Amino acid sequence: MVACPECETDLDIEEDELDEGEIVSCPECGSDFEVITTNPIELKPVEEEEFEEEEEEEEAEDGDYS
Repeated sequence: MVACPECETDLDIEEDELDEGEIVSCPECGSDFEVITTNPIELKPVEEEEFEEEEEEEEAEDGDYS
C-alpha cells in the first residue's frame, strides 16, 4: 500500500499498474503526485503549473481546442 507523502493516508492504487510519469491524487488532502519510480514507488509533489500544462496537452490531444 502506498501512503500519501503529505497526509499519510493510504492511497488506493494498484502498485503493479503504475507507470513512471503518471499522476496520482490523494482523495483525502487533494494533493497531486507524479510517480518518479515504480520499484520502489517514489512520489514527487506536482507543482500547479506542471499539472495545468499536462491537462492542457491532454485536451489538445482530444481535439477539444475550446
